[in-house]
Amino acid sequence: MKAYFKNKAVLGGIFMMIFYQIIMIGIFMSGYSALPKNVDRLTMAIVNEDQQSGAQFVEQLQKQLPLHVVTDESLEQAQKDLDNRDIQFIMHIPQDFTQKLAAQGEQVKLDFFINESNPASVNSTMQSIATQVSSKISTQIQTQSFEAMLQGMKVPADQSKQMVEGVMSKVTPNIVSTNTPPAGMHNQMAPMFLTMASYVGAMIYSMISSGALNQLKAKVGKWRAFLSLQGVHVVLSVIAPLVGLAIYFGFHNYGVETFLKMWMVHSLEMLVAIEFTSICVLLLGQAGMMLNLPLLLSQTIAGGAVLPPEMMPGFFKAFSYISPMFYTIHLDYNLLFGGGKTAEYVLGLALVGAGALVINLFIHQFKPVKSAKAGKEPAAEPQFM
Repeated sequence: MKAYFKNKAVLGGIFMMIFYQIIMIGIFMSGYSALPKNVDRLTMAIVNEDQQSGAQFVEQLQKQLPLHVVTDESLEQAQKDLDNRDIQFIMHIPQDFTQKLAAQGEQVKLDFFINESNPASVNSTMQSIATQVSSKISTQIQTQSFEAMLQGMKVPADQSKQMVEGVMSKVTPNIVSTNTPPAGMHNQMAPMFLTMASYVGAMIYSMISSGALNQLKAKVGKWRAFLSLQGVHVVLSVIAPLVGLAIYFGFHNYGVETFLKMWMVHSLEMLVAIEFTSICVLLLGQAGMMLNLPLLLSQTIAGGAVLPPEMMPGFFKAFSYISPMFYTIHLDYNLLFGGGKTAEYVLGLALVGAGALVINLFIHQFKPVKSAKAGKEPAAEPQFM
């Protein structure tokens, strides 16, 4: 037994076992602690078109709701921001709100708009808040201040009391869901797992291809080997995503156009992921996997399929700007379910890939070429898988 513990490979394995426990648990604890702690970072728009009782409700709700509230947007602008995921929730108070409250036999509907092309945590939170808001408004209507307001509108005291008693059945929430995914948690999580499948494949491939690059540099020349490998990256990135997409689309009828768009997005993602994960491998060799795996795990949070950027802890929010998975997941949301800023996400993904390629060029430039003898040696098997 002592001999095993003195063996360098065994000691390395023990180190890796402890290292990844620390990394995985650290990422899990730091990332998921944002729920529900950071709910107050989400934004809700209240569009009020009633300047009587509606204005009073808005003032009171701003103090009570666990969200950042904006009140200066039109319904059209708020719906655009909702589609772009700049806000997560809209409450619309109609112009005839007070009038219908005061009229017997009338029922008031408050419109709540939720964009379901978002992480499941956001959707469930917004559904819960819609219920809370309706409850709070019904409670507030029954207060003495509202009764006094009705009397101030020259409504007789007896009549105002009857109206307050019956108002619970007068206010009903009308939840309007947009960009709704097909039923099933597998559909809600599809953007994350389709993206992760491509990314993991690219990460493993980048480690193997770096070994091939080291061999070819000595045979065909430093830059010819590098440029040839980039050509292989492009061809592979176009072909490989077809497998995973074909499996997913085989269960759904999204149409040919959606399939082709998803194919293009995931081809770009795979190319960017290869360049992104190659940075660590070109710099550190196979030991680069020690960095690539934590970067992959970090993107389960920074990718935006679990938490929106507004709720992410600082590190994950900053990392999302250079995360290939973040842009791809949001593009998948848009193509499969709907949403805005598609061009921005495509540009962001392309810029991450371009930046990674430039870094790889610099690493390749300053990394020495091995001797021809070393170049004939077979590539080492991956050790950190």
